[in-house]
Amino acid sequence: MIPFNVPPYVGTELEYVRDAVEKNRKICGDGPYTKMCQRWLEDKLHSEKMLLTTSGTTALEMAAMLCELEPGDEVILPSYTFSSTATAFLREGASLVFVDILPETKNIDPEAIEAAITERTKVVVPVHYAGVACDMDEILRIAGKYDLLVVEDAAQGVSSLYRGRHLGTIGDIGCFSFHETKNYSMGEGGAISVNNPRFRERADVIREKGTNRSNFLRGQVDKYTWVDEGSSFLPSDMNAAYLWGQLQSMEKIFANRMATWDYYDGALSSLCEKGRLELPIIPDGCSHNAHMYYVLLSDLEERTSFISFLKEKGVGSAFHYVPLHSAPAGQRFGRYNGEDNFTTATYERLVRLPLYYGMSDEDREAVVRAVYDYFGEGE
Repeated sequence: MIPFNVPPYVGTELEYVRDAVEKNRKICGDGPYTKMCQRWLEDKLHSEKMLLTTSGTTALEMAAMLCELEPGDEVILPSYTFSSTATAFLREGASLVFVDILPETKNIDPEAIEAAITERTKVVVPVHYAGVACDMDEILRIAGKYDLLVVEDAAQGVSSLYRGRHLGTIGDIGCFSFHETKNYSMGEGGAISVNNPRFRERADVIREKGTNRSNFLRGQVDKYTWVDEGSSFLPSDMNAAYLWGQLQSMEKIFANRMATWDYYDGALSSLCEKGRLELPIIPDGCSHNAHMYYVLLSDLEERTSFISFLKEKGVGSAFHYVPLHSAPAGQRFGRYNGEDNFTTATYERLVRLPLYYGMSDEDREAVVRAVYDYFGEGE
């Protein structure tokens, strides 16, 4: 069986984990490896302030807390995303407003954002699907016009660019994931990039259980105490040590994943030209990170048949996402604004193919053969 995903492992991670345990003797949060990862990410992604978190979800939860939402405040987000994008803001009492996506990128439609804005709107959450950038220039223009905060869900977008800028560093706040399904992993983990200066000091407090401990460690206060709301968003330094090994090999991981993405894109192009399926579109000005490769079938029935056929051929695959506005919690806690032209249709048609670091040429070729076999065609 060719798995859909294999967690990335380059071979140096356990050495760093052992170092954290045996040499540093520091396995709780904010140890040496956590700080090294944060500094490295700040430098690599050109972020003014990066903090590791226990997950991409908790990065979003920190972002929602920083937005200081009041009950009834509205947050606009795509319906085509993972539940964490919604629950983070729901926990802060926000009302969720789901909108449609663009058919080319599966990213939030800026026109749908502007159409959904009311006097209660406070935040817009663009989700960079598949590591391909949303139209951030237009989203920032709209946000500036209506005085809205922009929180980027860049869970899938580490090392992707929009017009030369790293995803997650463009809006007021950016959130990343280092889950085992992501390009670079610490098992469970994430990070938050605090781009708006007004949030930077409070981000430390929220992350440190509502205390000013960070100020104390920097020598800015003579003792630390509870000063605000917060929680424990600090990952273990052992997890950060694992991530350190991944970050040191970022270019190697990127190149390997991109080779698989490019192979799929070239090998499946003839099926696309014949109208048998659709392939991803990368807009001008966007440099993606090969987070995923997907194909679009004609409808839900064909998608279901296609996934079953691949399984019979020993190829793992997956679909994305059940639209949040159609889910029980989405109907309970939010509303859909405008027409659902592409969200549900994308969910019903999209299939993700296996893509992971270290995937062999033989497995790539076997996946493509299985796709051609489904359509009864030779490569």
